[in-house]
Amino acid sequence: MLIDSHHHLWQYSSEEYPWISDQMSVLKQDFWSEQLQLLAKENEIDGFVTVQARQSLNETQSLLDLAEHVSLIRGVVGWVDFRSPEVASQLDRFAANKALRGLRHVVQDESDDQFILGKAFNRGIAQLEGRDLVYDVLIFAKHLEPSVKFVRSHPNIPMVLDHIAKPTIRAADFHMQWKNDLLKLAECENVVCKFSGVATEVRDSEWSIDTIRPYWDTALDAFTPKRLMFGSDWPVCLLRTGYQQWLKTVRELAAELTESEQEQLFSTNAIKYYRLEQN
Repeated sequence: MLIDSHHHLWQYSSEEYPWISDQMSVLKQDFWSEQLQLLAKENEIDGFVTVQARQSLNETQSLLDLAEHVSLIRGVVGWVDFRSPEVASQLDRFAANKALRGLRHVVQDESDDQFILGKAFNRGIAQLEGRDLVYDVLIFAKHLEPSVKFVRSHPNIPMVLDHIAKPTIRAADFHMQWKNDLLKLAECENVVCKFSGVATEVRDSEWSIDTIRPYWDTALDAFTPKRLMFGSDWPVCLLRTGYQQWLKTVRELAAELTESEQEQLFSTNAIKYYRLEQN
């Protein structure tokens, strides 16, 4: 079985997706149910976790509506305004929908590097406790230090680190500060990690499996196969890699693992930590 724990869907418009710049022209098109079904067929994917791509209650609702009709979507990570006094009612709005398995805020885009420690934001995050939902942590490596404090302050909320915290990747210069901070975050037992979105963080003009391997080794050492899951970050990954190339790369990296550990990475961890519906 293969579960992709991280991908996106959108019906493109420049107004709703301003973060897709002219340098990202490959993303300026629809990636919706038809494209998803073709991707699954070509790569023998059994299910996906669909993750928000814009901070909108309407997008969260549209993804949940789509999940009702597309069985490949096993779960949705949506968005609510955690800083709003109305966050509890926003969460209640979606509570009855079993497809909602988590929430996310695009912390990486906030101008304040300490945003994740903000009082209003953390009051909102606290509302997740007891709701059977995961919080996805989307940050750059520079945010890891405050994120350790953040995660420690919410020990009863399960969290998933997206994209191994986006280190700056160069073949000739390993990001050692990222490694040190990632190991500290991994000490928090309520956090698991997605090995996703890695190729897009490579700063070299080209990359190979050898470029990626030190970051795989670090993530595997930090979280072990029990707390690591495969994700593609499709279609954003298309900026640096095709889907098949990325899947092949991770499968080759994971070849050292036992069969049971590979199952954890490619399916059972996503099912376990997101509490995905079984089709």
